[in-house]
Amino acid sequence: MYTEILRIIEGGLAKDTKKVYSYSKLLAEKMGKDGDSRMSKMIMKAIENRMATTITMDELLTTPVDQESRLSIVDVSVPSVDSTPIVLPKLIDNKIADFINVVKHQSQLIQKGVETSNSLLLYGSPGCGKTTIAKYISEKTGLPLVVARFDAIVSSLLGNTAKNIRKIFDFADNKPCILFLDEFDAIAKARDDQYELGELKRVINSLLQNIDSFAKQNILIAATNHPELLDKAIWRRFNTVIEIGAPQDEELVRLLKTFVDDFNTDFTTDEKKCDKIAKLLIGKSPSDIKTIINNAKAKIVISNRDILQYEDVLIELFEFNNRGNLTVDGLVEYLNDNGVPQAAIADRMGISLRQVRNYLNKQS
Repeated sequence: MYTEILRIIEGGLAKDTKKVYSYSKLLAEKMGKDGDSRMSKMIMKAIENRMATTITMDELLTTPVDQESRLSIVDVSVPSVDSTPIVLPKLIDNKIADFINVVKHQSQLIQKGVETSNSLLLYGSPGCGKTTIAKYISEKTGLPLVVARFDAIVSSLLGNTAKNIRKIFDFADNKPCILFLDEFDAIAKARDDQYELGELKRVINSLLQNIDSFAKQNILIAATNHPELLDKAIWRRFNTVIEIGAPQDEELVRLLKTFVDDFNTDFTTDEKKCDKIAKLLIGKSPSDIKTIINNAKAKIVISNRDILQYEDVLIELFEFNNRGNLTVDGLVEYLNDNGVPQAAIADRMGISLRQVRNYLNKQS
């Protein structure tokens, strides 16, 4: 116990907030095991609430800037009080949970002398939830998310890009936070890419060195839409690598229900309709599905209706699939093929039942 107190004092004098946080948490856990649960809870409350707020307001808001453009090279977001909805296949969900648990139990791992690299690489198609997962981990750990801004990092001045990378890692070092490198391929491209400038080829060496020193005691998440572009040496720097693909089957139904949870619907309790929509959503990313549902929600709010209906989602899905090539007869056929009664089609589209039948007869 005295060792932890000494380390906390050392961390405070050195303004090493990460050290204070880690050893305060370790002290609280020891006191809890020794029976002093009241003091243990008081310490935990102090470090989880006061320290997170102090760090966010005082340290994290003073962000580093690019020397040339004077633009901030990171954005900082405080964990949201509202839970970010996340729907993943069971195996991937378990891997994310394991990563979160390693972060949460870092103090015990340090105490037992277990060396871990809290580094996670997410890859997959755009819109499949990589950024959402980073935010979710931030919420679950209670740690601010420091997001690198690659539009400002890559500088036209020779050598400034490597300096900017160093600034970002220095900024996130020794702070209870998560460093998130989104669109990672922007600076982590393979060094044998013949089309890249020599400056960017040198940047990868700086990046590797910074990752090696940073990931030993800090939390690093990177995400890319183009894993094939990453330098081979990058992959070895991450102890957890997860591919995030488009949702399938059960995940599609769960996503659909998650996105409409705040609205009354006529399909979430109708298994047949729900499964039909899910099948039509196959191949869509969570971002696509959210856009489709939000567009449908907007239209029923504007039209002063209380219930989000099956055909509302179908209409938005048809428009999403056929952007730039929308036709009345095409929509009529689509709704009819997916089980919407002809009378409902006429009512929703503001045309007569005869017109609906005429459109369908033309298609037959």
